[in-house]
Amino acid sequence: MMSKIEKAIEYYFFKSNELKEFVNSNNNLSIEKIIECGEELAILEHKITALEVAKEN
Repeated sequence: MMSKIEKAIEYYFFKSNELKEFVNSNNNLSIEKIIECGEELAILEHKITALEVAKEN
């Protein structure tokens, strides 16, 4: 059975991949949208890292 931390990691990993796919599949994104997506991706990656550390402890 997956713990809540593992479920959260899986969710944030999915959202991260979804965001990367969105940016990579669009050829006409504005600079502002690319920056916004980059900021969201940084937040998601930070959450994933924090949850992985919490899982180890």
